[in-house]
Amino acid sequence: MSTAKKKYKRVTVKSLVDMKQNGEKISMLTAYDYSMAKIIDSANVDVILVGDSASNVMAGHETTLPITLDQMIYHASSVIRAVERALVVVDIPFGSYQSDPKQALRSAIRIMKESGAHAVKLEGGIEIKESVKRILNAGIPVMGHLGLTPQSIYKFGTYTVRAKEEQEAEKLMKDAELLERLGCFSIVLEKIPATLTKKVSESISIPTIGIGGGKFADGQVLVIHDLLGMTHEFNPRFLRRYMNLYEEMGSAISQYVSDVKSMDFPSDEEQY
Repeated sequence: MSTAKKKYKRVTVKSLVDMKQNGEKISMLTAYDYSMAKIIDSANVDVILVGDSASNVMAGHETTLPITLDQMIYHASSVIRAVERALVVVDIPFGSYQSDPKQALRSAIRIMKESGAHAVKLEGGIEIKESVKRILNAGIPVMGHLGLTPQSIYKFGTYTVRAKEEQEAEKLMKDAELLERLGCFSIVLEKIPATLTKKVSESISIPTIGIGGGKFADGQVLVIHDLLGMTHEFNPRFLRRYMNLYEEMGSAISQYVSDVKSMDFPSDEEQY
């Protein structure tokens, strides 16, 4: 059964819950700078995630762990200045919330005050319960993140699919229900079996956003550099590349170098 899609001039946390109730899938992409965020927002993406994946695609780190709170605020501020419609969610980076709920609140407040973001995202379930409660009690919307949690990569030791075993799947279910009870407005489910995503999505009233979680999530998220094919070494099963900018940009730049060397650029028409 098809339902008429509501036009959202500005997407809020309530909008996402409404989308789930109305059966409308939620679109989410990452952005880390003004120019890219402007393009993504104008394409009517519902949620922009200023992800700690900036550590990988913007800074060249192997993991998300090195990026700092100051750097995340810088990226988030750049994105916020470009956005008119989308809900902007910012990752609280590793080391800025795990050790102490008070530190978690301070980090969340800095992100909201200094960047103008609309919400924050944290990885984990019961382990970060007190941090989530404290942030929510301050009136800051929180998005959860379960399954493969990249900030814990050294604990996992691999980027393989999570929660395939019954015990881990049960914990994920309980964590999702806990995050809903605490007041989170949405949960990212990363790299878990599609059947588990379906079970979680049907058992909670807040929307789930999948990345490698299959089609039963209430929405999907991808890293913009992966979607556009700007990266080329990263090829997980869940990734659909909509362009191959790595080759197209390389070809354009090579042509520019050739034109400069041959004095074809600038031409008479391209000078004053």
